[in-house]
Amino acid sequence: MTLLLQSVTDLDGRRVDVRLDGDTVAAVAPALAVEPGDDVLDLTGHLLLPAPAEPHAHLDKALTSHRAPNRTGDLAGAVVAIREIAAGFTHEDLVERATRAAHEYLANGTTAIRTHADVGAHSGTRHVRALLEVRDALAGLVDVQVVALASSPWSPAEAVGNARLLEEAVELGVDLVGGAPHMWDDRDAGLQLSFDAAVRHGLPLDLHTDETLDPTAQGLLALARRVLSTGFAQGATASHCVSLGVHPLEVARATAAEVARAGVGVVALPQTNLYLQGRDVEVARPRGLTAVRALLDAGATLGAGGDNLRDPFNPMGRADACEAASLLVTSGHLSTREAWTAVSAGARACMGLPVPAVAVGSVAEFVAIEAESLDAAVAGAGTARTVLSRGRVVASSRVTRAVNGPVPSAVANS
Repeated sequence: MTLLLQSVTDLDGRRVDVRLDGDTVAAVAPALAVEPGDDVLDLTGHLLLPAPAEPHAHLDKALTSHRAPNRTGDLAGAVVAIREIAAGFTHEDLVERATRAAHEYLANGTTAIRTHADVGAHSGTRHVRALLEVRDALAGLVDVQVVALASSPWSPAEAVGNARLLEEAVELGVDLVGGAPHMWDDRDAGLQLSFDAAVRHGLPLDLHTDETLDPTAQGLLALARRVLSTGFAQGATASHCVSLGVHPLEVARATAAEVARAGVGVVALPQTNLYLQGRDVEVARPRGLTAVRALLDAGATLGAGGDNLRDPFNPMGRADACEAASLLVTSGHLSTREAWTAVSAGARACMGLPVPAVAVGSVAEFVAIEAESLDAAVAGAGTARTVLSRGRVVASSRVTRAVNGPVPSAVANS
């Protein structure tokens, strides 16, 4: 069975028909004749966009903001809040919330998710076990990658325990090794723990990096240099990289050049970082966003995602790549197309996934949004979405709106 998409408009403004055969684009033309076996879908008025991917989620924390208020509103407050409730997370609770969140992402067009799973004294490997179960259960519907997030230790004993738990998480079958070196007292030791584990097990690396407005933080540069000096070839991603946005321009550009040379992907996370960062600055508050333009100008791979979904790190979030893209336009000053590229092609490149295109032979991962333009689609003006993965419709959304007309004058005066 093939799927024929009629009258779609691609990113370049071409109005075409597209035939999908399984997970591949089989034909693209101004008009394609219906063939036996075609399942026809009329998408007149829809943009056919590369499906977004979420390169940085925390499905284990998702949907908990009402359970654990962030008393200070900053990163430290969020860490305290999540640790206060983590002991109450049962396996069933973790699986249920993560699955519900993944379905929310999918309904909005996201067909691949990379999620971090806390590993440490407050969680053991419970979060890893739950998210691996979700990953396997959703196989064939959503591609889920699980990162073992080695938590920053609060004591020397925790540091030893977290290293042991990270090894256990790898043995359980995670897809990537992660960590947050910038939150360690000894940042070099935090980087070494995760980097060495990735090398030892031949796994890609995805680190929370420089999630701070401290202008002296240089974790991204340290990661790029370590990748270059060791020849690490499994793939490395640095998420957040907030400090890069407050470095002097020449420093940011030099770092971006090293990042591009090392092939390290950078993931911008505007929702969470705009919420958490800069709360101690009363005037001319910084935006809490990495240096997206310097990274693009240097030729680095730039992805973007939503990060936290209604948890202590961000009580907002709607599991919608349009939200992240919109914020990159308004706060990062990217063009709408650059922003959509970041949440789709850039995110997928960071995740090691093929990038969809309306071209024969491409992987068939798309979202069709009913909208008159890319601006309207990213702004959320599209009221209908059809999500296409592996040659079939995997989700669809419709919004019904009604605006009542003015009251007739005869009725109003009666």
